[in-house]
Amino acid sequence: MADISSFPEWRVAEGLTDYPVALAEMQAHAAAIRAAGAPERVWLVEHPPTYTAGTSSTPEGLVDPRFPVYAAGRGGQWTYHGPGQRTAYVMLDLGRPHGTVPARDIRAYVHGLEEWIIRALDRFNVKGERREGRVGIWVADAATGRENKIAAIGVRVTRWVSWHGIALNVEPDLSHFAGIIPCGIRQHGVTSLWALGITATMEEVDSALKAAWGEVFGGE
Repeated sequence: MADISSFPEWRVAEGLTDYPVALAEMQAHAAAIRAAGAPERVWLVEHPPTYTAGTSSTPEGLVDPRFPVYAAGRGGQWTYHGPGQRTAYVMLDLGRPHGTVPARDIRAYVHGLEEWIIRALDRFNVKGERREGRVGIWVADAATGRENKIAAIGVRVTRWVSWHGIALNVEPDLSHFAGIIPCGIRQHGVTSLWALGITATMEEVDSALKAAWGEVFGGE
């Protein structure tokens, strides 16, 4: 596992990480941050094809369970994870401020995650946007008038330490999203950097995420 930063601790998992392994690792590290002052961490992973259910999910949102299904324990509804999608798990002590995000303000923290994604996408000349009443980051298609989700957000905060995080579509198989109603939204689709004609590598996306981090959350 490579270390690509010092503040917070940035790590990149090699290969594909099974979802239960990621859950256990996140939970353990979040507990260590609370109990022992372990370093905060941004953990970048890719998962095998997986469907995860948030705390607001309903059975109707799982259309075709063709891949393993897990209860995530995070907020939100159904999400797909798979190869070609960069999932970033963010473990921070929200009891203190981080850049533009004040202490103990979960709404501001989620807004910060959104802004982080938007600024990273801007480095590829992609305009990511928020939408009122919809979680995640969206890209408008001017030709069709359709809006497609390019990144999902789902968080959990336990005793003011965050875990879970974001999932940014770089080059996933978009047909895999058909097995769920992503985030409970039927009328909009999903997209990726590659579907938009941006053939960025995962390493380039990681560099964009790291560069944008300090603009929102501060740090060295």
